[in-house]
Amino acid sequence: MYMMNSGYNELRKELVQRLINEGIITSKKVAKAMSTVPRELFVPGKYKELAYMDHPLPIGWGQTISAPHMVAMMTEALDPEPGNIVLEIGAGSGYHAAVVAEIICHGPKYGHVFTIERIAPLAAFAQRNLVKAGYGDCVTVIVGDGSGGVPELAPFDRILITAAAPTIPKVLLNQLAVGGRIVAPVGHMWEQRLVIVKRISKDKIKYEYGTYCVFVPLIGKYGWREDRSRYSI
Repeated sequence: MYMMNSGYNELRKELVQRLINEGIITSKKVAKAMSTVPRELFVPGKYKELAYMDHPLPIGWGQTISAPHMVAMMTEALDPEPGNIVLEIGAGSGYHAAVVAEIICHGPKYGHVFTIERIAPLAAFAQRNLVKAGYGDCVTVIVGDGSGGVPELAPFDRILITAAAPTIPKVLLNQLAVGGRIVAPVGHMWEQRLVIVKRISKDKIKYEYGTYCVFVPLIGKYGWREDRSRYSI
């Protein structure tokens, strides 16, 4: 288990308090999760001293770890609960999966996060980070095209998409449990808007729209093509 550094602990506490003061963190569970997960473990070594600045950081392979305020916003919108089975598309360095795991893997019900990453070396980096931070038992990292989800593990109580999708693929909607929700940045290549999808019943889906944002593109069969010129389906 990772031994917490007191200096990072203080920076983490200050960041979370700032996000609470700004009205971005609104729930005790998200505040606790972000106060607990050591973000410094999920960034390359040369960026550790910047881990608690509220902006994205490079994690290699053309990818970034999202700014803490965006992780907080998306987690608040996702509203994970203990015992949930969660699908994350875009593992990155594993940080957002760890924040969700901190919420769902405590209490009488023990949930699980399945997180998909298309870049194999980045998936390996995420796996190492999650194990070091103590979330290896609660998070499974899968290498593959996340745009189609994991039908064989469905239904999911929550689906978190951490890359920009041109639209929310129907194949993912079909993997969402009744009462579940999807949170995703949806829109053009260079600007998106957070979309919250709630499955009210088998045949009824409700869409809500949040803040504008910018994420790296969701590459895959049901996302953008590799050359980013257009989406696949």
